Amino acid sequence: MVNTVLFDLDGTLLNRDVSIQNFASDQYERLTDRIGNIPKEIYVSRFIELDNRGYVWKDKVYQQIVKEFHIEGITWEGLLADYLAYFKHFCVPFPGLQSMLKKLKAKSISLGIITNGFTHFQMSNIDALGIKEFFDIMLISESEGIKKPDIQIFNRAIHYLKSTPQHCIFVGDHPINDIDGAKNAGMITVWKKDNQWEKVNADFAIDQLTEIIEIVEKLQSRSAVTNLQT
Repeated sequence: MVNTVLFDLDGTLLNRDVSIQNFASDQYERLTDRIGNIPKEIYVSRFIELDNRGYVWKDKVYQQIVKEFHIEGITWEGLLADYLAYFKHFCVPFPGLQSMLKKLKAKSISLGIITNGFTHFQMSNIDALGIKEFFDIMLISESEGIKKPDIQIFNRAIHYLKSTPQHCIFVGDHPINDIDGAKNAGMITVWKKDNQWEKVNADFAIDQLTEIIEIVEKLQSRSAVTNLQT
């Protein structure tokens, strides 16, 4: 019987592509007089390119931007500080996020987040989405000292929630960090589809977060039938 659902954050609960686009556009507007005569579309597109969907930390992104565009009105440290202070205001959830979490809690499902990243930054984003209250645990790689796809961080979540791998679903968008990592830990895996990847070795694949409810109900029904037969 499924009793636990764990989630990745970026690209799974948080629509990071939209969020980063909105932030970069706003940053340019606010700091135009300090960034220089760079066309907005060039600044935004280059920022998104260097960011590499969050897999390059912003110190390196802003160092490169300052160097490429010969920015003198603000340092890369200043741009990074601005990112840390303002990104949370542009966090966009995927549709149906809160309703999905409410339905899972109504089924007495334990919920958790396992995400790579810096603790304060990721917690700010979780707060901005208004979903912190739904989760029993939130494991962030900086605080835990390990990161996905290391099997230890998945095992740690299972231990904290007093669950077992076969009773736990993990939902994520990255084929290695999320799906392979959780599968290696023995969990049921759900891939939140991402056009960047063509084929992912997950047990289930979804387009919308609301589909998770159907998967949980299907697995619970299957388990109930098996119990009756035995």
